[in-house]
Amino acid sequence: MNILLEKETHKTEKIMKPDFSTKSGREFLAIYLHSKFKQILDYDKHSETPIFKSIHPDFINKFTKRIINNPQKHFLIGISGESASGKTTICNTIKQVTENLNMPVEILSADNYFKDISGLIKEHGSFDKLLEAGYDVDSPDNFDMEQLFIDLDMLSKGIDVKIPQYLVNGTGIVVPNAIPKKAEKIIVVEGMATMYGKVADLFDVKLYVDIDPDIQEKWFIYRAQTSRNQNEENARKQLAYVRQASKKYILPKKDFSDIIINGASSLDYFAQIINYIYKITNNYSTTK
Repeated sequence: MNILLEKETHKTEKIMKPDFSTKSGREFLAIYLHSKFKQILDYDKHSETPIFKSIHPDFINKFTKRIINNPQKHFLIGISGESASGKTTICNTIKQVTENLNMPVEILSADNYFKDISGLIKEHGSFDKLLEAGYDVDSPDNFDMEQLFIDLDMLSKGIDVKIPQYLVNGTGIVVPNAIPKKAEKIIVVEGMATMYGKVADLFDVKLYVDIDPDIQEKWFIYRAQTSRNQNEENARKQLAYVRQASKKYILPKKDFSDIIINGASSLDYFAQIINYIYKITNNYSTTK
């Protein structure tokens, strides 16, 4: 990907920047991006560890039509996948790269829309005991899907919001209106709830992060021990639950994704792809 970046950076013949406020300008952009996306995919096929595992046949056409026909709507990208597949790490990379490039991107986690279960946890004694009692934490019924839909719809229309915050400390507490989110031109949302119900229909791009089960297990246990104050035994119990929930709620939605990527691919390589996309959408001639 660095080869493509170098070529784009140093090319001497550049195209004139289209007027994106006109339909003809957006049509030109759509054709241009269509060719560049194919270039990225062709390059990726020959990389050491390809990041793109599959792309829905209709995705590129749908994507370019969206640019042409609905330019006012802010762009929503949903990132889903199993627990410990690399979703948050990928979002952190997006955040770091886009901030360095001063790109208009906002990132939020749909996990903050878990319903408050602090009362249930107190009743059962702990989060683990609540799970042992049969509480299906990953069920769509246990997310505030209506509020998630409202907030994302507002962001897509350019309206800032304040989202809830689910405390990941075993208490199950949700703090309402806790995290301000700006309605940037690009909104990235990660979490399993991006796949559920009418929320899924809001996204312009539905991206699924796939992961090898052995790598998932390693990452899940490491995260549980280092950031969630769990011992290995409890972590493995929770992983078994998570995998059962995935079979029920997440894996059936995988085939409805626009893009499936490899969660174990190099983050540096992923960052290079973001840089290249930025470069091709900003590398125009401003003089005739």
